[in-house]
Amino acid sequence: MNGIVGAGIFGLPAKVHSLLGVYGLWAILVCAAIIALIILCFAEVASRFVETGGPFVYAGTAFGPFVGFLTGWVLWFARVTGCCAIASLLLQYAAFFDPRWNQGAGRVVAAVAILGALTGIHFFGIKRAALFGNIVTIAKLAPLVIFAAFGLLHLDPHLFVHTAAPANANFAQAVLLIGFALVGWESVVVAAGETRNPQRDLPFALIAGLCAVALLYLLIQLVCVGTVPQLAASERPIVDAASSFFGTGGVFLIAVGAIMAMVGTLTVAMLTISRVQYAMAVAGQLPQPLAAIHPRYRTPHVSVVLCGVLVLGFTLSGSFVYLLTVSTISRLLVFAVTCAALPKLRRMADVPAARFALAGGSTIPCAALLLIAWLLASSSWTETRDVTLLILLGALVYRLGRRRRASGVNA
Repeated sequence: MNGIVGAGIFGLPAKVHSLLGVYGLWAILVCAAIIALIILCFAEVASRFVETGGPFVYAGTAFGPFVGFLTGWVLWFARVTGCCAIASLLLQYAAFFDPRWNQGAGRVVAAVAILGALTGIHFFGIKRAALFGNIVTIAKLAPLVIFAAFGLLHLDPHLFVHTAAPANANFAQAVLLIGFALVGWESVVVAAGETRNPQRDLPFALIAGLCAVALLYLLIQLVCVGTVPQLAASERPIVDAASSFFGTGGVFLIAVGAIMAMVGTLTVAMLTISRVQYAMAVAGQLPQPLAAIHPRYRTPHVSVVLCGVLVLGFTLSGSFVYLLTVSTISRLLVFAVTCAALPKLRRMADVPAARFALAGGSTIPCAALLLIAWLLASSSWTETRDVTLLILLGALVYRLGRRRRASGVNA
């Protein structure tokens, strides 16, 4: 839940309403159903493995090291760019309390303090990171739950006006947009090697987490539609809705909730980035120092520190925020590879048996792949071009690394 609920939900209601109006409520349910099919595929695949790396490990086992590398590469890129954009947005929200936190030297100090603290938490052990994540999850979900509960008591029935059915293109675009707010759960499978019993626990965690968040998002959209007359034009839909029934105190409540949400998302994103680097280094596809484990804290400390430095540098430069638009597309490609890996892994005799088995043969993975293709078809040419260039760059990096390793062996 901490990985899913991030910055997206604080702007989602207005954007969805501008595309679909009241039909946006149905778009949330459709998107949740699509993500649920993907998660079911992940649940079976994840129940076979105990290693750190998630989709990188799954793809490498099913399709070989080249596909595994590209999968890890795309996932790493999606998380880094999304993490930097969220960090920049966090500084903007922090300026609500003091404008100096997002200006000049104050912005640098705030970024170093926030990202340095998160790096330290991950450096000193997964248990500390998990405890911090649980605290932040409660802190950020509480304002949203309060918002939804009280908002339901102030709905205006006249605002739920059904207009003409929206165009298919608008519906697909809205579902893709909601998809960005419903991803992030993949972080938990990436860190499987540091959990107690991933083969048993991950399937339940994935399914229960998605159901809870989808219900919360549906209630938030319902409250926003029923309390903000000009929702489509709102720049801060949840803040505007809270102000309508909480007054000025609602603005403070949501501002704190937004900051907690982004801190929690950053925590999970940085965990994913560092563990993907670590897993790829263990496989010999990235420099070996990234595979080092701290003798006391049992964390990939070099990868953790590198992750913190990268995110801090890119956040302060501000040049990577625009890449957030390709984050969802990149992750959908990663999801597609895992769904495609499921039937292949079932036929491999040297892969551990699944602790969680899907019924229906290949029906669910095939349905998930078709729906992912439908969402990808709604992306623009610019997004498709960016992701294609990213994959080609990854292929080049892999080939150069393979040639360098071969030269070292020959020497």
